[in-house]
Amino acid sequence: MTNILKSTYTLMAAGVGLTVLAACASSAPTNVPASYLQGTVLDRNAISVQKKTEFLEIEIHPQASQISLADRSAITRFVAAYRDHGHGPLIMSLPESSANPQLAVAAVAEARAIAYENGVQYEEIKGTHHGEGSPVSEPMILAFQAYEAIAPDCPSQAGMDFADLSSNNEQSNLGCAVRSNLAAMIADPADLLGTRALDKGDPIRRGVILEKFREGESTGSTRTSQESGTVSQAISN
Repeated sequence: MTNILKSTYTLMAAGVGLTVLAACASSAPTNVPASYLQGTVLDRNAISVQKKTEFLEIEIHPQASQISLADRSAITRFVAAYRDHGHGPLIMSLPESSANPQLAVAAVAEARAIAYENGVQYEEIKGTHHGEGSPVSEPMILAFQAYEAIAPDCPSQAGMDFADLSSNNEQSNLGCAVRSNLAAMIADPADLLGTRALDKGDPIRRGVILEKFREGESTGSTRTSQESGTVSQAISN
Protein backbone atom coordinates (compact mmCIF):
# COMPACT_ATOMS: atom_id res chain seq x y z
CA MET A 1 0.00 0.00 0.00
CA THR A 2 1.37 3.36 -0.95
CA ASN A 3 1.96 6.17 1.52
CA ILE A 4 -0.76 8.22 -0.18
CA LEU A 5 -3.38 5.53 0.45
CA LYS A 6 -2.24 5.11 4.06
CA SER A 7 -2.63 8.83 4.65
CA THR A 8 -6.08 8.76 3.08
CA TYR A 9 -7.22 5.89 5.30
CA THR A 10 -5.82 7.65 8.36
CA LEU A 11 -7.77 10.86 7.60
CA MET A 12 -10.95 8.90 6.96
CA ALA A 13 -10.59 7.05 10.27
CA ALA A 14 -9.97 10.30 12.11
CA GLY A 15 -13.05 11.83 10.49
CA VAL A 16 -15.22 8.91 11.52
CA GLY A 17 -13.89 9.16 15.07
CA LEU A 18 -14.68 12.88 15.28
CA THR A 19 -18.18 12.23 13.93
CA VAL A 20 -18.81 9.62 16.60
CA LEU A 21 -17.51 11.94 19.33
CA ALA A 22 -19.69 14.77 18.07
CA ALA A 23 -22.74 12.51 18.07
CA CYS A 24 -21.99 11.43 21.62
CA ALA A 25 -21.48 15.02 22.73
CA SER A 26 -24.78 16.17 21.20
CA SER A 27 -26.75 13.38 22.79
CA ALA A 28 -25.03 13.39 26.18
CA PRO A 29 -27.21 14.59 29.09
CA THR A 30 -26.41 18.05 30.50
CA ASN A 31 -27.56 20.14 33.45
CA VAL A 32 -26.81 23.46 31.75
CA PRO A 33 -30.05 25.30 30.92
CA ALA A 34 -30.23 27.21 27.65
CA SER A 35 -30.64 30.53 29.51
CA TYR A 36 -27.26 29.95 31.21
CA LEU A 37 -25.54 30.71 27.91
CA GLN A 38 -27.60 33.84 27.19
CA GLY A 39 -26.58 37.04 28.96
CA THR A 40 -25.91 37.35 32.68
CA VAL A 41 -27.93 36.64 35.81
CA LEU A 42 -28.83 40.34 36.00
CA ASP A 43 -30.13 40.22 32.42
CA ARG A 44 -32.34 37.29 33.39
CA ASN A 45 -33.76 39.24 36.34
CA ALA A 46 -34.49 42.52 34.61
CA ILE A 47 -36.45 45.37 36.20
CA SER A 48 -39.48 46.41 34.19
CA VAL A 49 -40.81 49.97 34.12
CA GLN A 50 -44.43 51.02 33.68
CA LYS A 51 -46.07 54.43 33.44
CA LYS A 52 -48.62 55.51 36.01
CA THR A 53 -50.70 58.61 36.74
CA GLU A 54 -50.43 60.38 40.08
CA PHE A 55 -53.48 62.49 40.90
CA LEU A 56 -54.91 64.60 43.71
CA GLU A 57 -58.55 65.59 44.22
CA ILE A 58 -59.43 68.79 46.09
CA GLU A 59 -63.06 68.95 47.13
CA ILE A 60 -64.86 72.26 46.49
CA HIS A 61 -66.97 73.06 49.56
CA PRO A 62 -70.26 74.76 48.60
CA GLN A 63 -70.14 77.35 51.44
CA ALA A 64 -66.37 77.98 51.63
CA SER A 65 -64.70 81.10 50.31
CA GLN A 66 -61.21 79.57 50.04
CA ILE A 67 -59.51 76.20 50.19
CA SER A 68 -58.50 74.90 53.61
CA LEU A 69 -54.99 74.80 55.08
CA ALA A 70 -55.09 71.01 54.82
CA ASP A 71 -55.82 71.28 51.09
CA ARG A 72 -52.97 73.79 50.65
CA SER A 73 -50.60 71.36 52.37
CA ALA A 74 -51.81 68.50 50.18
CA ILE A 75 -51.22 70.58 47.04
CA THR A 76 -47.74 71.55 48.25
CA ARG A 77 -46.81 67.90 48.84
CA PHE A 78 -48.21 66.92 45.46
CA VAL A 79 -46.20 69.63 43.71
CA ALA A 80 -43.06 68.46 45.55
CA ALA A 81 -43.69 64.93 44.26
CA TYR A 82 -44.06 66.31 40.73
CA ARG A 83 -40.75 68.15 41.06
CA ASP A 84 -39.10 64.98 42.34
CA HIS A 85 -40.23 62.35 39.85
CA GLY A 86 -42.90 63.83 37.60
CA HIS A 87 -42.71 63.82 33.79
CA GLY A 88 -44.59 65.93 31.30
CA PRO A 89 -46.90 68.77 32.34
CA LEU A 90 -48.51 69.27 35.73
CA ILE A 91 -52.21 69.08 34.86
CA MET A 92 -54.75 71.23 36.72
CA SER A 93 -58.34 70.45 35.82
CA LEU A 94 -61.19 72.85 36.60
CA PRO A 95 -64.54 71.21 37.43
CA GLU A 96 -67.27 72.55 35.15
CA SER A 97 -69.95 71.10 37.41
CA SER A 98 -69.51 72.64 40.86
CA ALA A 99 -71.71 73.77 43.71
CA ASN A 100 -69.31 76.69 44.21
CA PRO A 101 -67.96 77.76 40.80
CA GLN A 102 -66.24 80.86 42.21
CA LEU A 103 -64.24 78.78 44.68
CA ALA A 104 -63.42 76.24 41.95
CA VAL A 105 -61.77 78.95 39.84
CA ALA A 106 -60.02 80.39 42.90
CA ALA A 107 -58.76 76.91 43.86
CA VAL A 108 -57.10 76.42 40.46
CA ALA A 109 -55.50 79.87 40.72
CA GLU A 110 -54.28 79.02 44.23
CA ALA A 111 -52.82 75.73 43.03
CA ARG A 112 -50.96 77.52 40.22
CA ALA A 113 -49.52 79.99 42.72
CA ILE A 114 -48.39 77.19 45.05
CA ALA A 115 -46.75 75.36 42.15
CA TYR A 116 -44.92 78.49 41.02
CA GLU A 117 -43.71 79.18 44.57
CA ASN A 118 -42.24 75.67 44.65
CA GLY A 119 -40.26 75.98 41.42
CA VAL A 120 -42.77 74.89 38.76
CA GLN A 121 -42.81 77.30 35.82
CA TYR A 122 -46.13 78.37 34.33
CA GLU A 123 -45.24 76.75 30.99
CA GLU A 124 -44.95 73.41 32.82
CA ILE A 125 -48.60 73.65 33.91
CA LYS A 126 -51.39 72.52 31.62
CA GLY A 127 -54.93 73.70 32.33
CA THR A 128 -57.95 71.63 31.37
CA HIS A 129 -61.51 70.95 32.57
CA HIS A 130 -63.72 67.99 33.40
CA GLY A 131 -67.17 67.07 34.67
CA GLU A 132 -69.25 68.81 32.02
CA GLY A 133 -72.89 67.84 32.51
CA SER A 134 -72.18 65.91 35.72
CA PRO A 135 -75.18 65.75 38.10
CA VAL A 136 -72.88 66.10 41.14
CA SER A 137 -70.32 68.68 42.20
CA GLU A 138 -66.89 67.62 40.94
CA PRO A 139 -63.52 68.21 42.72
CA MET A 140 -60.54 70.05 41.31
CA ILE A 141 -58.03 67.51 39.99
CA LEU A 142 -54.24 67.74 39.80
CA ALA A 143 -52.33 65.05 37.92
CA PHE A 144 -48.99 64.16 36.38
CA GLN A 145 -47.29 61.19 34.74
CA ALA A 146 -44.70 59.15 36.64
CA TYR A 147 -42.94 55.80 36.27
CA GLU A 148 -42.88 52.78 38.55
CA ALA A 149 -40.14 50.16 38.80
CA ILE A 150 -41.42 46.57 38.84
CA ALA A 151 -39.05 44.19 40.60
CA PRO A 152 -38.52 40.68 39.21
CA ASP A 153 -40.43 37.83 40.82
CA CYS A 154 -37.73 36.10 42.86
CA PRO A 155 -38.30 32.38 43.52
CA SER A 156 -38.32 31.25 47.14
CA GLN A 157 -35.07 29.75 48.39
CA ALA A 158 -37.09 27.30 50.47
CA GLY A 159 -37.70 25.16 47.40
CA MET A 160 -34.05 25.00 46.31
CA ASP A 161 -31.68 22.13 46.98
CA PHE A 162 -28.37 23.80 47.81
CA ALA A 163 -26.77 20.38 48.33
CA ASP A 164 -27.29 19.46 44.68
CA LEU A 165 -23.82 19.54 43.13
CA SER A 166 -24.74 17.84 39.86
CA SER A 167 -23.60 20.97 38.01
CA ASN A 168 -21.53 24.05 38.62
CA ASN A 169 -24.27 26.42 37.44
CA GLU A 170 -25.50 29.37 39.47
CA GLN A 171 -28.80 29.12 41.32
CA SER A 172 -31.84 30.36 39.43
CA ASN A 173 -32.41 33.18 41.93
CA LEU A 174 -28.84 34.54 41.77
CA GLY A 175 -28.96 38.28 41.08
CA CYS A 176 -32.70 38.53 41.68
CA ALA A 177 -32.33 40.07 45.15
CA VAL A 178 -29.92 42.67 43.75
CA ARG A 179 -32.46 43.71 41.15
CA SER A 180 -35.28 43.79 43.71
CA ASN A 181 -33.28 46.05 46.02
CA LEU A 182 -32.41 48.35 43.12
CA ALA A 183 -36.05 48.59 42.07
CA ALA A 184 -36.96 49.67 45.62
CA MET A 185 -34.16 52.24 45.94
CA ILE A 186 -34.02 53.98 42.58
CA ALA A 187 -35.23 57.58 42.85
CA ASP A 188 -36.79 57.92 39.40
CA PRO A 189 -37.54 54.66 37.56
CA ALA A 190 -37.68 56.63 34.29
CA ASP A 191 -33.87 56.64 34.42
CA LEU A 192 -33.98 52.92 33.58
CA LEU A 193 -35.45 53.80 30.18
CA GLY A 194 -32.46 55.91 29.16
CA THR A 195 -30.14 58.69 30.21
CA ARG A 196 -31.44 62.14 31.04
CA ALA A 197 -30.61 65.04 28.79
CA LEU A 198 -27.64 67.05 30.05
CA ASP A 199 -28.05 70.67 30.97
CA LYS A 200 -26.13 73.23 28.95
CA GLY A 201 -22.57 73.81 30.10
CA ASP A 202 -21.24 77.10 31.46
CA PRO A 203 -18.58 78.25 28.97
CA ILE A 204 -17.46 81.16 31.20
CA ARG A 205 -16.90 78.92 34.21
CA ARG A 206 -15.19 76.33 32.03
CA GLY A 207 -12.81 79.02 30.74
CA VAL A 208 -11.92 80.08 34.30
CA ILE A 209 -11.14 76.51 35.34
CA LEU A 210 -9.08 75.90 32.19
CA GLU A 211 -7.04 79.05 32.77
CA LYS A 212 -6.32 78.02 36.38
CA PHE A 213 -5.23 74.60 35.15
CA ARG A 214 -2.83 76.15 32.66
CA GLU A 215 -1.35 78.38 35.37
CA GLY A 216 -0.91 75.45 37.73
CA GLU A 217 -3.40 76.85 40.23
CA SER A 218 -5.99 74.92 42.20
CA THR A 219 -9.22 74.46 40.27
CA GLY A 220 -11.30 73.82 43.40
CA SER A 221 -13.51 76.44 44.98
CA THR A 222 -12.04 78.41 47.85
CA ARG A 223 -13.31 77.19 51.22
CA THR A 224 -13.83 79.44 54.21
CA SER A 225 -13.00 78.53 57.80
CA GLN A 226 -16.69 77.76 58.37
CA GLU A 227 -16.63 75.22 55.52
CA SER A 228 -13.45 73.51 56.68
CA GLY A 229 -13.57 69.77 56.96
CA THR A 230 -11.02 69.64 59.78
CA VAL A 231 -11.98 68.13 63.13
CA SER A 232 -13.13 70.65 65.69
CA GLN A 233 -10.60 71.53 68.38
CA ALA A 234 -13.27 72.82 70.75
CA ILE A 235 -12.66 69.93 73.12
CA SER A 236 -9.04 69.45 74.11
CA ASN A 237 -7.56 66.10 75.08
